[in-house]
Amino acid sequence: MHKILVSSCLLGAPVRYDGSGQQLLHPQLIAWQQQERIVAFCPEIAGGLSTPRDPAEIVNGKVITNTGDDVTPEFQLGAKQALRLCQQYNIRFALLKESSPSCGRNTIYDGSHSGIKVVGMGLTASLLEKNGIKVFSEQQMPALVKALA
Repeated sequence: MHKILVSSCLLGAPVRYDGSGQQLLHPQLIAWQQQERIVAFCPEIAGGLSTPRDPAEIVNGKVITNTGDDVTPEFQLGAKQALRLCQQYNIRFALLKESSPSCGRNTIYDGSHSGIKVVGMGLTASLLEKNGIKVFSEQQMPALVKALA
């Protein structure tokens, strides 16, 4: 059975920038957990960032907090560690948190820290896709279920 990389916050872990989780309650996700197919991972924590932390958005290819700090190196490190984990466990599918500067699959925030979303990918989602790992957001659960069937 294929393992699936899943954003830790989607499993309820309090790893988001504001110290919260955003648990996805989906019967298939629960079944995968019971089958021990889930590999939980937060690239921002793995990259060395704390919880809570200043919110960050992608601005001209860099990840910048709302206070102006450049946290691109931490986001890049987390993305590389996610890729290594996928390679280690032969993971071909990932379920990541939409709109995150790390995990966003289809949308990210526009960099103005004003709540506006644009089409784009986070650093981790982009690196995984470039390396042949299929990335899905929590809004694409039916497609992920179908891909794993």
